Amino acid sequence: MTDFQWPWEYTFPPFFTLQPHEETRQQQLNVWSDLFLKYLKHLNKFTVNIYDSSFPLYNNETLKRKLSPNMILQILENLRKTGHARPFDKKQTEWQVYWFTLDEYGNMIYDWIQETGQVNTVCTLYEIAHGDLTEERDFHKIDDDVLLNVLRNLEDKGRCELIEMDGSYGVKFF
Repeated sequence: MTDFQWPWEYTFPPFFTLQPHEETRQQQLNVWSDLFLKYLKHLNKFTVNIYDSSFPLYNNETLKRKLSPNMILQILENLRKTGHARPFDKKQTEWQVYWFTLDEYGNMIYDWIQETGQVNTVCTLYEIAHGDLTEERDFHKIDDDVLLNVLRNLEDKGRCELIEMDGSYGVKFF
C-alpha cells in the first residue's frame, strides 16, 4: 500500500476548527467529507468511531491539531446526507462509511452480475466481495456488513433475493 497523499487543507491549521461562517463551514465540511471517503478507501476501512483520537484522519501530529468529536459528528452527518454514512448506534459514536452510496454499489454489483451472466444463479457474498472475477471492480474487498446493506437495498428493489443458511448468506439475482 502506498502512502496516502494528504490534501493541502490537512496542513492548514484552521481546517481542524469548525468555521463560524455558514458558507465557509459547509465548504469545509464538504472537503472533510471528501477526505474521509478517500482516506477510508485508501485503508479499505468501512467503520469509524468518533472518539478514536489516535486515528490519523482526525489527528495531524505535525500540526498538533485534531478534530473534536463534535466536528467529526458533523462531517459524518454531512456524509449521511449524501448517502455515504450511517450510524451503528443511537449515540452515533460508531459509523459505517460507504465510499460509494448503497445505490451506486448496488448498480455496480448488478451490472457485474449481468455482464458475467450470473442472473438467476446463486452467488455467495465471498464471491462478490473477494472472488477472482471482482478483483478489478470498485466493490472488491467490500466489507461484509456494507455488502449486506447493499444487497438488502437491491432486494427491496426486486433485483435479488438474500438467502440465509446457518448464519451464511447467498444471493440470487433476477
